[in-house]
Amino acid sequence: MNKRVYVAAYHQSEFGKLMGMTVPEIVKASVAGVCGEIEADPSILDVGSVGATCTYLLNQQGLLAGLLAAVPGLAGKPIEAVENACASGGQAILSVIYKLLVGQGEAGIAVGFEKMRDAEGKMDGRLIGRTLGVFSHPDEREGKVHIFPHIFAEVMADYMTRHGVTERDLAHVSATEYANANSNPYAQMRKIKVTLDDCANLGERNRYIVEGLPLKTYDCSQITDGYAAVIVATEEGLRRLGVAKADAVEIAGYAQATDSLLRADRDVLRAEGALTAMSKAYAMAGLTPADVNVAEIHDCFTVMGAIGTEVIGKAPFGRGAQYWVDGRARADGECGINTSGGLIAKGHPVGATGVAMVGWSAWQLLGRVPPALQVTGAKAAATFNIGGPICASVCTVLKPGA
Repeated sequence: MNKRVYVAAYHQSEFGKLMGMTVPEIVKASVAGVCGEIEADPSILDVGSVGATCTYLLNQQGLLAGLLAAVPGLAGKPIEAVENACASGGQAILSVIYKLLVGQGEAGIAVGFEKMRDAEGKMDGRLIGRTLGVFSHPDEREGKVHIFPHIFAEVMADYMTRHGVTERDLAHVSATEYANANSNPYAQMRKIKVTLDDCANLGERNRYIVEGLPLKTYDCSQITDGYAAVIVATEEGLRRLGVAKADAVEIAGYAQATDSLLRADRDVLRAEGALTAMSKAYAMAGLTPADVNVAEIHDCFTVMGAIGTEVIGKAPFGRGAQYWVDGRARADGECGINTSGGLIAKGHPVGATGVAMVGWSAWQLLGRVPPALQVTGAKAAATFNIGGPICASVCTVLKPGA
């Protein structure tokens, strides 16, 4: 029987711009921040993993594990960097869990981050587009300038056609999430107020991304700097860290699945690999979608807010958008989904995203998010983190530690 594992601590930066922070400084700040949450020295941690996606091309930095090991107290320990496109953060958490399960320790750290802007906070859109584009299949890049917005614009068009969904229906995802972000002090778009009409209608700030396809500016996630870190521990690890179970959250279920990178090989709207991983996570946790009233899902584009709602089992196939239209995804709805603001409004620092999903969900279950975003009676949470064109999927199910 597997050991039970817990989120013992979570820490994140504000998402948006890290300005002049270097990659080594980001890694160091991640460790200091999460260890500071529970006044633990890094030396008590047995293992580690770090997830990031753009560092080779945007920051000219590799061997991130060595940067984590450079933090005093972590040298000489089992640490590696993981890359699973936008699911790298979730994969980093699973990597730590697996190390603990095979007996390499009782407590570990998972760090996720991305530095996508320069020291002045500016971004090079074309360079970022090329950098992220390498996580698609080469046969599906031709003719696409900004590869992933183009790919998901096609997915959005397919979803709308197959299920009879409108652009306005999907705009409920972004409108809800911007409203959530206004109350989240860590969110990149916390100062930006938009209405449903702003998100649904064409305007100066809301333009079509690809000619002939429905994706608009407010349908898209952000280009974001940010870092996040969790300390994962067994029951023995919690004791060593001095963290009571009542102050921890159990990662009760977790699973990962990967589909073919080629969209032509599969029906991405049905997201079979994601559904498989989510089902396994629920089964491991001994819970069902009905038990969950908190979720963080990978809304890199509004259509993924709809599909993700279906993956976590809160809506049947093709009805994910309607769940948002009906207000059931609000913090005061049937299940508070992306109360953080999601990738669309909280921000999407690629490697940090999966870590932040688990961390924010843990805060929800512990009652530590701002009151306007707190789900009343938060009892269990689901997270769904993807990489590529719904290719890699990392899913977790969380419940209170005690």
